[in-house]
Amino acid sequence: MIKTQEPSMISFVEDLPNICSLLGLFSALLGIYYAILGLFAPALIGILWAVLFDWADGIIARKMKGRSDHSKAFGPQLDSLIDIVSFGVFPAIFLLSYGSFNPVYLPGAFLILATAAIRLSYFNIFGMVDGKTYQGLALDNNVIILAFMFLFEGFINHTVFSIILYILLMILLVFNLAPVKTPKFTGKWFYILIAYTVIMTILLLLK
Repeated sequence: MIKTQEPSMISFVEDLPNICSLLGLFSALLGIYYAILGLFAPALIGILWAVLFDWADGIIARKMKGRSDHSKAFGPQLDSLIDIVSFGVFPAIFLLSYGSFNPVYLPGAFLILATAAIRLSYFNIFGMVDGKTYQGLALDNNVIILAFMFLFEGFINHTVFSIILYILLMILLVFNLAPVKTPKFTGKWFYILIAYTVIMTILLLLK
């Protein structure tokens, strides 16, 4: 039996959906960087663009024809690993930084990471309920909601808002793991996400 030659790792970088995924990873890295520096508005801008790239890579992959089986298998794995950075590491770091790295925020940060790891592992095994439905709330919704909530940050005392932020993220984690069905936003929702990202980018820059 002749073993087929495996493609090189770097060859997958040439795949357009993977390029899009890596741009999302870079956006998430910028978000983490600014969150650590305490520049929360730029941090949220970075993560919103990470969400946009995360949606775009799947759309591009579905529209492309002639992709190899290896590319089709590699893409979802890369996407899942990037998701844990974008929707696990980022919100955990954001919460810790906004709370001035007070140890009281460590349990919440751990729960954010654990929830992301559990949800993504579950999804990698069982997938969606059907083509249009998720089990539980998708992780990207957490940062979309977080960014919107942050628009009101200037009207509330920092300490009070950090508690609100903590509670909000913990509530979202429950929905991430809950045995409830939530819709997958596709089609026109991608254009709504583009508009939301651009508008939020402008609003957050003006903060």
